[in-house]
Amino acid sequence: MHISAKADYATRALVELACDTERPLTCEAMASSQEIPFRFLKSVVGDLRRAGLVRSQRGCEGGYWLGRPASDITLLDVVRAVDGELITLRGEPLSGLAYPGPADALPEIWREVEERAGEVLAGTTVESLVRRSRRPAARLAAEAV
Repeated sequence: MHISAKADYATRALVELACDTERPLTCEAMASSQEIPFRFLKSVVGDLRRAGLVRSQRGCEGGYWLGRPASDITLLDVVRAVDGELITLRGEPLSGLAYPGPADALPEIWREVEERAGEVLAGTTVESLVRRSRRPAARLAAEAV
């Protein structure tokens, strides 16, 4: 199974936003804090904005805010926002996958893997990641929400 850099970076950016809800954060600040390439993060944040997971504020004090409460954003939401399908096989969704002969049971296993991974991701929120953080500042910001 492959977790894309986009999904990883998007989640890390959302955790940064969840930790500092007092002001909008710039992509530069998030990229620096998380050691993510700025140009790549800018593209990822655009995907998150289109999905409604972040909102933007223009101007000299502009930046990004969470688009909804951290407790309402799951990792499944994040993966779907930046990658589309949760799991694909050679770039195709698993829904119509079928094999002939003795391998005919394999597509069912791949779909089960996708279902279970989806359950884990759907059960993990950005807020829960902040609460699990070992950084005291992150935990304190989450508790203030």
